[in-house]
Formats: sequence, structure tokens, C-alpha cells
Amino acid sequence: MGAFFDTNILVFCTDTSDPRRQTQARQLVAQSSAKGEAVISTQVLIELFNVLTRKQKMPLAVARELALAYATWPVIHSDLALVSAALEKSVAHQLSIFDAMVVEAALRAEATTLFSEDMQHGQRYGSLTVVNPFSG
Repeated sequence: MGAFFDTNILVFCTDTSDPRRQTQARQLVAQSSAKGEAVISTQVLIELFNVLTRKQKMPLAVARELALAYATWPVIHSDLALVSAALEKSVAHQLSIFDAMVVEAALRAEATTLFSEDMQHGQRYGSLTVVNPFSG
């Protein structure tokens, strides 16, 4: 029973432009991490570093340290099998390939919850449910 985190939730942890979402994201990350349930993928780490340095203008060394701190969680690695499954899921569910990669990584992790702001809240992929922690 894991909780997979999409990049956008981790980005909100450092985004000062929306204090309410920042607080919610930080609490969710802290709770899941403390329970040992938090999981991410190599794709999420790459996207996080990119957003932190490009959009938030965070210094490279600081962004690297933050990304590496999240890498202490279980990390699902992208490989050809994951990409192939994501391509199938992208076509079958009309998802962007990036979202499909996240869904497949979460399924590979046997996560039951995928925290994401970008995907449809409540959407199910087998035993995986997408949860937008900011909805409602």
C-alpha cells in the first residue's frame, strides 16, 4: 500500500505562490514519508529538478540536494518494459505519455494511491486511484 507522488505535488512543496497548496503538499509528503509509503520514479526526479531550476529559478545545487533527498524513498526506474506499457496506456486511456509513465511507475510500485494535480481525481487504473489532494 504505497503512495506514489507525481511531480506537481512535490513542486508545490517549494512553491511560495500558493501558500495553501504548499502547506497541504508539505503535510501530505511528510505524512506519507513518515509512514514509509512514499514512492516516486526516475521520471519524477528528472521533472522535479527541471521545474525547480527552470521555473522556480532555484540554484542548481539546492535543487540537486532536494531531488536527492526525495531519492531516499523507493524509486521506480524507467526501462523499456515500463515505456512500452505506458505507450499502451497512453493510447488506451488518452493520457499524455508523461502521465502514462507516472501511472505505470505507480502500478509497478504496487501503489494504491497516485497523488497528482494533473490527472482526473478518482480515476482508477486497476488497484490504483488518482487523488488530487487539492480538490474539494
